Amino acid sequence: MTVAYPRKFNNSMSARDILKRVVENREIHMITLNRYRYNEQRSCKDLTDLIERLNGKPKELVQDLSRHIAEEARHAMWLTDLLVELGADIGKPPGVSYIDEFERLLDQDAYNSENKLEDGIIAALASINVTEKRGCEYFSAHIHALKEAPQTEENIKIRETIEKIFPEEAGHVRWGNRWLTKIAQKSPEHRTKVEQAKRKYAAIEQAAFEAGMDIMAGAELRRINKLMEIANTMSVWERPQYLMERLPQTLFAPELQEIRIEAAKRAWNRNPQEFVEKFVPMFLNGLTKTQNQQKTAKV
Repeated sequence: MTVAYPRKFNNSMSARDILKRVVENREIHMITLNRYRYNEQRSCKDLTDLIERLNGKPKELVQDLSRHIAEEARHAMWLTDLLVELGADIGKPPGVSYIDEFERLLDQDAYNSENKLEDGIIAALASINVTEKRGCEYFSAHIHALKEAPQTEENIKIRETIEKIFPEEAGHVRWGNRWLTKIAQKSPEHRTKVEQAKRKYAAIEQAAFEAGMDIMAGAELRRINKLMEIANTMSVWERPQYLMERLPQTLFAPELQEIRIEAAKRAWNRNPQEFVEKFVPMFLNGLTKTQNQQKTAKV
């Protein structure tokens, strides 16, 4: 069976590369922790919505999802308590929301009908599985970065909190793998559906992940490239509607423009010289990346 693992950001920066930088900057570190909190909290809502759509069938899955919600809620509570203790913000994190972008790229409406219940279950399990894998990758990298960082009281508290969460998140990945394997073993047709779902939701997750990280020039075009990659995992007749529904927001991305302006303001207010010497070149470097990607695609 296909094994879908999260890819690096722009195929260059690993989770360890990113988290090493994160723990060196307290402001970014607190925002990252708050993003964890927000995602854990939001997943409770999304899993509850899934249970309601399942309407009690199959019972075993509903029972498992109920336990899953309890664990995600516990993680959100631990992270909330940690952030409050550290005097950090617990409002909606700034920047493009990974989970919002992931949901925007989903095609949940395609599985709402009763006769597509099983397809919907496969889709839900594949999407949960790939996001949990990303979470595990980042929690593992975060723990590693904190072990390498100065052993301050704050860093130790953060590491101990993440170390409590990580094993349960790894358990969620194993749980998803078991369910998907169980379904795939029913028949060759089921196996094909599971394989397709894994590829599709891996592409969606990667697009959502990069959208949450990339505000540089040319990000809109890179998002469109990712959207096309997602569409290519679908059947020919599904692609036009999927693209038409998501292409305008992907291209114009009003939220992205607001975040760019806010980031530029903060960089300028912090240090005008660094804004000119570092922020502007970094922002414009995005155009080079887009050009390189286009050249690679042509080759």
